Amino acid sequence: MTIAENIREIRGRIAAAETRAGRAPGEVTLICVTKTRTVEEMMEAVRAGALDLGENRVQEMTEKYANMQDMAVVTEKKYNIKWHLIGQLQRNKVKYIIGKTTLIHSVDSFRLAEEIERRAEEAGVDVDVLIQVNPAGEAQKAGVSLPEAEALVSEIESGLTRVQVTGLMSVVPIAGDPEEVRGYFREVKQAFDKIAISRPAFRHLSMGMTHDYEVAIEEGATMVRVGTGIFRNGGQ
Repeated sequence: MTIAENIREIRGRIAAAETRAGRAPGEVTLICVTKTRTVEEMMEAVRAGALDLGENRVQEMTEKYANMQDMAVVTEKKYNIKWHLIGQLQRNKVKYIIGKTTLIHSVDSFRLAEEIERRAEEAGVDVDVLIQVNPAGEAQKAGVSLPEAEALVSEIESGLTRVQVTGLMSVVPIAGDPEEVRGYFREVKQAFDKIAISRPAFRHLSMGMTHDYEVAIEEGATMVRVGTGIFRNGGQ
């Protein structure tokens, strides 16, 4: 299957999951994870309507950002691409992505939020972020615990002005059967709902990847991050 065909299939599965959960059509945003993919592959996805692109590494994102800007000029067609930084972000690399990203998914400390604030103030921009949570407490993964999430949101709200927290992001354990991680998605959604009370800007819940995004949608995800499912056998 081509990349475009894969995207159509995934959008169909997303729509079906929305229906099963009694949610409005189009409520879930598909983020096309482009880690290690070429600019040509990415442009094929963009032409198929996948305009939200998610990158794990800052250097890779900035290089692709520049290359795709050039390619848009060459093709004389502008695409409204939205860039998402979904991987772990080091404080010394924040300066490279300010003004380029639509959303930073991986804030897990006040110190990181402070650095984003400092760079955003220098650039004269506001930055939307998500708090990364680690519901299973996996040592090898970043993210705060669910009980710590609300405290971090409050600390950022009270201490910073350029950084706006708009939701949560989670990476759950990989399981052979997506049903095995449904409980984690449900716990994250419960934490999200608690924090969202009286916070109108708190609207994004980024959870679910290629192997489990349908279950994540059923449990409340508003953004799903799919890479392998989009690029498998792409262009062949």
